[in-house]
Amino acid sequence: MSRTLDHLLDRNVAWADAKTRHDPEFFRRMEAQQTPHYLWIGCSDSRVTANDVLGLDPGEVFVHRNIANIVHTSDLNILSVLAFAVEHLRVQHVIVCGHYNCGGIVRALSDERGAMLDHWLQPVTVLYRKHRAVFDAMAPHVRLDRLCELNIEMQVRRLAATPIIENAWARGQELHLHGWIYAIGDGLIRDLGPHLSSIGERDNLRALDECVLAPSTPVIRAHRPAASCCGGQCGGGHDAG
Repeated sequence: MSRTLDHLLDRNVAWADAKTRHDPEFFRRMEAQQTPHYLWIGCSDSRVTANDVLGLDPGEVFVHRNIANIVHTSDLNILSVLAFAVEHLRVQHVIVCGHYNCGGIVRALSDERGAMLDHWLQPVTVLYRKHRAVFDAMAPHVRLDRLCELNIEMQVRRLAATPIIENAWARGQELHLHGWIYAIGDGLIRDLGPHLSSIGERDNLRALDECVLAPSTPVIRAHRPAASCCGGQCGGGHDAG
């Protein structure tokens, strides 16, 4: 195998040429200051790229990705991205978007324990172990999907608890948080919630533990909105497969 990546550089040239032929002003527009309305906090999975699944051009969405789309409040990387997006770019929407069959969640469900990766996944592992009897009563694929969903709901709550978000709301900045999940098998995003636009809405959320214990209602696939497991308070649309 070649030590260089000339084939990728060739693809870059072909891509840039095609973009210029289709839209001669494309790269001139890209040179201007980016003004995205959205911050996407997603999984590092190579199959889930924000611009592609949203149908947006470069410059329209600011992106942070990590294993299993986890919001660690001690992670300077995500906090720096969040602060830049909220305070400097003045995004109006922050989206936490995970996906079904997430490899990070598969790892959190296992009994294997290592070092760095399991430290990163610990919030999900703790949630699973706390409610292990509930999760283990589910079929394996349902258990995995349900924990993928609950992980997103947990991360939206963790995001809403950061001083960066609290301060934005306190000064009256328009800022909305969203929890989404993507299905690689059909390319569609499900809107799970919760949707939060203020400290009051955050503080009035039902506890995540209650959402774990709530009945799971499979989402109607295609373009219909997800059903709710907690009367809309935890935003739980669930995918049976």
